Order: sequence, then structure tokens, then C-alpha cells
Amino acid sequence: MNLLPTTTTVDVQDQAPSVAVLPIGSYEQHGKHLPLITDTAIACVIARELSQVYPVLVLPPISIACSHEHGTWPGTVSISARTVHAIITDIAASLEASGIRKLVLVNAHGGNYVLSNVVQEANLTEARMTLFPSGREWNRARDHAGLTSNAHDDMHAGEIETSILLYAEPDLVRPGYETADHDGGERPFLLTHGMKAYTETGVIGFPSYASGAKGKAVLASLTESFANHLTALGE
Repeated sequence: MNLLPTTTTVDVQDQAPSVAVLPIGSYEQHGKHLPLITDTAIACVIARELSQVYPVLVLPPISIACSHEHGTWPGTVSISARTVHAIITDIAASLEASGIRKLVLVNAHGGNYVLSNVVQEANLTEARMTLFPSGREWNRARDHAGLTSNAHDDMHAGEIETSILLYAEPDLVRPGYETADHDGGERPFLLTHGMKAYTETGVIGFPSYASGAKGKAVLASLTESFANHLTALGE
């Protein structure tokens, strides 16, 4: 299945959606076994799953965002939080001009902290935007799928990310994830010293625990949780 939407203008006209879904990822290192597009691919996979159940318009992703904690790791590219904010604000304004007033940001990169502020500002006078999945919803999905690791220890390129891709886009997962586990411990100065202070491989997590079955269960849980966001938007 294609990670990019192939919807035509006639499709959108016939569907007449009131809610758009914007996948947001990153372009950053994910160790040796996952590609630079991992977070973007996962955001697109989640959006794709949502569109199978809910009448939402899936947009193409923002594929480069805030990955500054990955520093100068080869291949990693970042843009500023200011730019991310401006892009999303412009997209929301363009959607509104075409009659779509509600927007869901589907974020798959933990470093995109600015998204919380974007949503906060957008909802000043009415419920127009929401951020999905929340930390609570990720944790619920972990429990539902029976993941071995927790969210703190399995931060990056670990069990949950590898599982989702093993299920949804297995061609993106390279050999070696079975032996790539790394415990990054406590990371009190991650924003100050970056990822390299806590991992030499780029992995902080336990990809050896990953399976396609877990990935399928994670996505099923997230898809169910999404209904609450539509309710919050008045849909």
C-alpha cells in the first residue's frame, strides 16, 4: 500500500470531509535497521489506518521536522520549531478556505514538542485541532499489544517502532534488529547533550522484542482511541 494519499479532487468533493489528518514525522537516524523516514512512515501508516475507519481526509506528510537532539548524525535533517509552526498554520488556513475547519496532527516523532503549542493556540476560541496519539494512547496501545518494554526504555528504533513497520511496511526493516537492543538508562540532559550522550548505535530500545503481530495490535488500539479525538472536535 502507498504511504502517500492518492485521492483525487473528485474523491474529496464526493466525500466532503469535515476533518483532515496531517501525518508529521522526521528525517533522522534510526540505527542500522530502520530508515531515516521511520517516523514519517509510521505517521503515514497510522493515518492510513484511520482513513479505513473514519471519514477523514488524509494529507501528505510533513517529513522533515525537529530532530535537533540527533545532532549531526549522518543523514539527519531538521527544520526549526518556528518553521514547523508556520507550515501547520498555513495548512490549517488553506484547509479552512476549502471548507475543512478541523485538523488532526498525527505525530510520530517525540521531538516535535512545538506541536502542543500549535494545537493550544489553534483552539483559543473553538475546538479546531487536536494532537494524536497522546502519551496515554501510546501507553494503552503498548498494553493492548503486550509489548515487553515501556515507553521510557523503548524510546527510539525499538520494540514499538520496529513492530509497526514489521506489520505495515516490512520492506523498510533491515536485518539486524534482532541484535540491536540498547538500554539508554536515565537521560536527564537529552535536550542539552543530545542522543549521542546515551547511545553509540542510535538505538535506545529493544527492537529484538518486535513482531508484526504486536504492530498490528498497536495500530488497532490507536485506531480505536482516535474516536475520542473526533468527539473532542465536535464530530
